[in-house]
Amino acid sequence: MKIDVTAFAALEDMPAEIAGLFATAEVFSTRWWWHSTIAAGMAPDATPRFMLASADGHALALFAMQQRQRGAVLESLTTPYSCRYAPLLRNGLDEPALRGIGAAFAGAWRRWPSVRIDALPDDLPGLPALRAGFREGGLTVAPFDHFGNWHENVAGLTWAAYLAARPGELRETVRRRLRRTDRDGDIGWTLVTGGADLEAGIAEYEDVYARSWKTPEPFPRFNAVLMRAAAAVGALRLGILRQGGRAVAAQLWVVHEGCATVLKLAHDESFRALSPGTLLTALMIRRLLEAEHVEELDFGRGDDEYKRLWVGRRRQRIGLLLINPRRLRGLALLGRAWLGGARRRLRA
Repeated sequence: MKIDVTAFAALEDMPAEIAGLFATAEVFSTRWWWHSTIAAGMAPDATPRFMLASADGHALALFAMQQRQRGAVLESLTTPYSCRYAPLLRNGLDEPALRGIGAAFAGAWRRWPSVRIDALPDDLPGLPALRAGFREGGLTVAPFDHFGNWHENVAGLTWAAYLAARPGELRETVRRRLRRTDRDGDIGWTLVTGGADLEAGIAEYEDVYARSWKTPEPFPRFNAVLMRAAAAVGALRLGILRQGGRAVAAQLWVVHEGCATVLKLAHDESFRALSPGTLLTALMIRRLLEAEHVEELDFGRGDDEYKRLWVGRRRQRIGLLLINPRRLRGLALLGRAWLGGARRRLRA
């Protein structure tokens, strides 16, 4: 089977048969996520490159990539907002086919000294075969740990059952705060999913973020662009907590195929006595369980201590540095990768 790899500058330029590849795409590989990234989440020197492997007119695999530094760097179309990255693969591909696809991509990528792909699940189905194909295609594969992702399967759980499984201190804090909210008319919250409330909700989110402890966003327009795109497909869950009519906490969640992922959260530290972040998280999760019956809670990127209070399982996201040893810069990168690995082994 002869596999061809073709690069496209935009999703709209690609053949119609790629539609089947999106059938099982998770949220970070949807068209609307990529469109949002291209619109407001890329460096000024970056341009998208959608690289499609096909054979006999059938789309087999799609890697969403980006070129940077005038085309000198090729890397996955990921950003500090991406919680997961995976190529889109045709259903039913066996190991030899996946190895062939990996080798075909390696052949197309040999013009670069190296290619970086990150935010990959370390247990991604088909990844070992793709990695073998990359090596067969002439690239050296150097894996690295990228970040931790905390999550929990909540399929079939009621709010009461979920809360009962939380650590005792958090459980009691949530119960006290919810009781106060129920009896205090000065405290309220709104869930924005789109419609006439969307722009006001975005403005409140950005106001809270500006008053929070958070550092400025690397791509200031991205969250607003993403919220509009998520609202258009019914995925947006934007929570706003208010006291005295003023927004004091905000959380950006998206729901896709039964998984609720929190992407951003912020609160005004001057309202610390209210525990606004904890309270809004509880209100959001209660609603997601009781009204939407989500099957998984995902707390995004990183190993922040608070996350393990709300969800109990951790999985690793990894990256791959695909190095071309036939290029001078590739050899230098290979030497640094080897040296770094040797140092880690010595410390172990």
